Amino acid sequence: MAGSSAALEAAKRRTRVKLYEMRPTKNTPAHTTDRLAELICSNSLGSLRPTRAQGLLKEELRLLDCELLKIAEGCAVPVGTALTVDRQRFASEVTRRIEENPLIELIREEVEEIPEGLTILASGPLTSEALTRSIKKFCGEDFLYFYDAVAPIVSRDSFDLSKLVQASRYDAGEAWFLNAFMDKEGYLDFYNALIAAQQHPIHDFEDRFFFEGCLPIEEIARRGERSLAFGPLRPTGFKDQDGRRPYAVVQLRPEDKATTMYNLVGFQTNLRNSEQERVFRLIPGLEHVQFLRYGRMHRNTYIEAPRLIEPTLQFRKRHDLFICGQLSGAEGYLSAIATGLVAGLNASRLLKEMSPLEFPQETMLGALLTRLAGKGEYASLADRFTPIKPIFALLPLLSPEPKGKEVRRRVYVERSLEALRGFPKSLD
Repeated sequence: MAGSSAALEAAKRRTRVKLYEMRPTKNTPAHTTDRLAELICSNSLGSLRPTRAQGLLKEELRLLDCELLKIAEGCAVPVGTALTVDRQRFASEVTRRIEENPLIELIREEVEEIPEGLTILASGPLTSEALTRSIKKFCGEDFLYFYDAVAPIVSRDSFDLSKLVQASRYDAGEAWFLNAFMDKEGYLDFYNALIAAQQHPIHDFEDRFFFEGCLPIEEIARRGERSLAFGPLRPTGFKDQDGRRPYAVVQLRPEDKATTMYNLVGFQTNLRNSEQERVFRLIPGLEHVQFLRYGRMHRNTYIEAPRLIEPTLQFRKRHDLFICGQLSGAEGYLSAIATGLVAGLNASRLLKEMSPLEFPQETMLGALLTRLAGKGEYASLADRFTPIKPIFALLPLLSPEPKGKEVRRRVYVERSLEALRGFPKSLD
């Protein structure tokens, strides 16, 4: 994702790019196609509302004329207030744009060593073992890592639609989600089956570290009997046919415009395939569900960015080497797109003997980059670095702080967009 974004942004600035992709010569544990920008986890790029952190970042990327965001919006599946894409169409369109771009040479082979000369590392969380060794040697430190999980994708044709309710939470926007309502007895049956189910073993490391933002559903369940009902199965904003709130709700989100495939929202899992069939078929309406993709877990890799990089995404010890995407510690697809834009822009500027740009910290993008680089108020943080995604807490505080959460966020949004509009007009 980040590499595709970086390549398109550099090419837009009349820079010739060699883009290396090891698939299909060599595959990863999670990808299933040879297309670029393949979405592995969710097909959602986050909220569209500007008063949400990912919505604000999208507004900033629009002001920056982000190429990959424009492609995503052209492949959108209409699902409420989030930018959700048809993952197959999106990957195909990104691949086509890159293959047809005369300034981008797509090379299908594995890179095992960090190249000499102007380079962007955008190999993602599933970086190959050989390149990982090269990056570790260059960084001079151990990598950090976490295990990431993806949710199952299931076929609508196998649903019992009489047991599912098409609705959105609080009836907000159009009702694109299908929802399975659970009473307490059904929820407890599901919960007990889930925590007793067999998982795939994890052999890679003795110590495993799950990223809090993408916990397997069985790990959440182990935190307590009501953890799911207050987490991914929370029933707030829904009413059953008697006007009462259900005990728990499983949401199904469309994967494509034709709504033939659905994602089980929040159901990232490391359960064995047979156990996914047994346990998830306890959900009302999914008794005979057909799995188009089983949930699974894989290792994600990222560097300890605050010790290594600048807010321009350059390595401190080698300024012609940039990094972006999950590998840099920027969490999520939208962050990958955004950091790819910055890396492509700044690498192109460096090639033209122009200074790489640091984005204003008042912007969501600038704040994210400042946090990654451990600059400003983040310089003294001693806690273990974990991947970071856009959140309002990254932005510098307002003085005085307006009262009311939504009012405060609107002021933050206005300040962010104004700061970006006042940024250098030329982003060549």
